[in-house]
Amino acid sequence: MPLSPGPLDPRFVVVMVGLPARGKTFTAHKLAQYLRWRGHRTEVFNVGNYRRQAFGAQVPHRFFDPGNPEGLAARRLAAVCALDDLLAWLSDGGIAIYDATNTTRERRAWVRSRCTDAGADVLFVETVCDDPAVIAANVRATKLTSPDYVGMDPDRAVADFKARITHYENAYEPLDDDSVAFLRLDGMGQRVVANRIDGYLPTRLTTFLMNLHAVPRPLWFTRHGESRANVRGTLGGDEPLSERGREYAQRLGAWTEANLSPEVTVWTSTLRRTVQTGAALGRAVTEIKMLDEIDAGVFEGWTYEQIAQQRPAEFERRKADKLRYRYPQGESYEDVISRVEPVIMELERRRDPVLVIAHQAVLRALMGYFMGEDRTRVPHLEVPLHTVFKLTPLAYGCDRHPVTLGPER
Repeated sequence: MPLSPGPLDPRFVVVMVGLPARGKTFTAHKLAQYLRWRGHRTEVFNVGNYRRQAFGAQVPHRFFDPGNPEGLAARRLAAVCALDDLLAWLSDGGIAIYDATNTTRERRAWVRSRCTDAGADVLFVETVCDDPAVIAANVRATKLTSPDYVGMDPDRAVADFKARITHYENAYEPLDDDSVAFLRLDGMGQRVVANRIDGYLPTRLTTFLMNLHAVPRPLWFTRHGESRANVRGTLGGDEPLSERGREYAQRLGAWTEANLSPEVTVWTSTLRRTVQTGAALGRAVTEIKMLDEIDAGVFEGWTYEQIAQQRPAEFERRKADKLRYRYPQGESYEDVISRVEPVIMELERRRDPVLVIAHQAVLRALMGYFMGEDRTRVPHLEVPLHTVFKLTPLAYGCDRHPVTLGPER
C-alpha cells in the first residue's frame, strides 16, 4: 500500500539501506535534524551503536563476514534490540529512523513486517554510490574517527574497513521491490528514484533529500548594521541604518573583501537596513522576501517596555512560550521557521558558499537548523549585532565560529 500519513503526530519509520561509507548515517542525521526543526518528534536508532554496546567497539572485519555464524548471530541480536527499542519509543507517536545497512531482502521484509504490525508506515531510503574517490573520502572523513577505530593506525583502519565493506558487498541485494515505498539516492542525490511516495510527510522528505549533498562549504550569517529602530529599542519597521550601523556596513565590506572569495553569493532581506548593509559590500546582492524580520503585528514600533506596561497579558504570554507566541496580527517563531524552510532547502542544495545578511529572528531560525538546536531553543539563540557567524556543516554536525567586527553599541 502507498504511504498515507497525515502531518499530525504520524507513526512513521524511515529505514536506511545501503553499503557502508555511502552516506547512510549522514543522511539519517540530516533527516532527524530537519524533522526536529520542523517540530516532529524524531529519534535515530543506530544498529552499530547497539552492536558496540553489546560486543565492544573494535571487532575485526571477520565479524561482518556473512559466512561467520557467530558474527551473523551477534549482528542480528543488535538489529533486534534496536528495533525493539524503536517500536517501544514509537508507541507515543513520532518519526523513527532505523539506521543500519539492511542489505538483504529478508532483513528489510522483517523490519517492514514488524513496523507495519505496530501500526507504522514505512519508507525505505537507499543510499547508493559507486565512485571510489567518494567512498574513500567518506571512510577517511567519518569512519576513522568512529569508536571502531579509535587509537588504530589510520592505514590499518582503512584496510580493515575496506575488508568490512567487501563482506557487506558479498551479501548486498539492491532495493528493487516496487510494492514498497522507497527513495533511492544515487551519488548523494545526483539521481533520485522515488517509488510509491504519497502523502504529506513522504513528499516533504523527498523534497528535502533531493536537495541534500555532503560537499563541505562554509556559510556566513550576520545581522544588518544597527538601525535607528535598534537605537530606540522599537520592534519591526523599515528603518534605515544608524551611524554605527553604517560604520558596521563599511567594516563588513572591508572584511568581506579580505576574507571571502568573489564567488560567495550574498543574500539580504527586502528591508532597508539589510539592503543598505549589503550595498556596502560592493557585490551583487539578491533580496529575498522570506528573509524579512518577524512580523510584530500591532506591536510594530513599540518597545518591550511599552508592551509590558500597556499590554501585560501579551507580554506574559510571549515570555511563557516564545516559540509559539504569535504577535497579534503578526507572526510567531514557528511561523518564521515555516517561512524560511525554502531558504534552508536552497542552502542545502547549493555547493557554493553564501553570506546571509538578515535579522535576529530569521537568523535564529536558520542557524538553529544548521546547529541542530532543540526547537524550543531557537528563539533564545544569541545573535548579536555587528558579528559574522561562520557555520561549516560537517558529516555529523556543524562548526560555529563568530567574528566580532564592531562597532560596539
